[in-house]
Amino acid sequence: MDWALFWEWLIKSLVVIFTLLGGFAYLTLYERRLLARIQVRIGPNRAGPQGLLQPIADAVKLIFKEELTPARVYRAVFFLAPVVTMVPSIVIAAVIPWGTSFTLGGRTITLYLADINVGVLYLMSVASIAVYGIVMAGWSSNNKYAMLGGLRSSAQMISYELTLGLMFVVAILMGNSMRMIDIVEAQGEMWFGVIQPIGFLLLFLTTLAEVNRHPFDMPEAEQELTAGYHTEYSGMKFALFFMAEYQKMIVVSMIGASLFLGGYREFWFLRDTFLSVDRAWFLGPVYLFAKVIVLLGVMIWVRATWPRIRYDRLMALGWKIFLPLSLYLVFVTAIGIILEAYWLITLLSVLGGLVAVAVIYVDLRRKYYARA
Repeated sequence: MDWALFWEWLIKSLVVIFTLLGGFAYLTLYERRLLARIQVRIGPNRAGPQGLLQPIADAVKLIFKEELTPARVYRAVFFLAPVVTMVPSIVIAAVIPWGTSFTLGGRTITLYLADINVGVLYLMSVASIAVYGIVMAGWSSNNKYAMLGGLRSSAQMISYELTLGLMFVVAILMGNSMRMIDIVEAQGEMWFGVIQPIGFLLLFLTTLAEVNRHPFDMPEAEQELTAGYHTEYSGMKFALFFMAEYQKMIVVSMIGASLFLGGYREFWFLRDTFLSVDRAWFLGPVYLFAKVIVLLGVMIWVRATWPRIRYDRLMALGWKIFLPLSLYLVFVTAIGIILEAYWLITLLSVLGGLVAVAVIYVDLRRKYYARA
């Protein structure tokens, strides 16, 4: 057994796990402070300097909070559901590269945990598992509100994962590979998000639906379902659901950055400078971290400004707008690659996006005048 390889994998696994756990904790602080800034409030600033110890205070509170288990829940599934939801949010990060490699003690250390030649397929497979935990939580709670939240989650997952999968196909076509590192390296000349802006926007919106964030947080919907699938959960079991949602926010931001924003690669105009990742390997994680922070900031901005979409319109948007548009984008991307005309991909995708916006506008106007 190669013990050096074993210890390398173990250390990198711990780095991924603790990065996501620490990222989850301080993402809550980032969200609360940014929401306060947007809404002209102060936000948490009492626990530690500038509120930096607030996540630790929240963790201590949750650890000591009393856990209540309703009498008529299906206990085995009720206890298992938070774990089934949380574990995929960590496991999915295994194939996301954070950088290139460096040499230490005569050994080449790669800045990724697993290099799978079907890495994108792995992402799609693991991302689909988390919804089972939500459905299990809704069913096992033996509560009508929780059950409705679980059913909404499954319907939403089916609707939006079709579009999400097709946006992965767009990245695969442009990168000519299902390997994550190949897709990132293919963006050295130009980010796929610049070539296919509507595809990147569609990926971002569908990932919002995947992680149940505003304006697609229908499985929780406090005003309608009093918290939805996790209504009956408290204490650390609730914290696991909370942790899973924020870790999935980080992971989907890493996926979006890797597939459409160059991942750990620098801006294309910095490729041959001293800020290139090829010349300074340690800049790879820095670039990826910066892109993830920006994407998370946009997610929080959306939460602060957009109202929740009505459920029937949420489903109609997924099936009637996003799915046809994503099929069109796959077709346009394939045509542009065959003709070796990337400008054509950009032009036709933007036109398709404008047509989709026009269709949504006309439909909303029609429904408005029908009610009037």
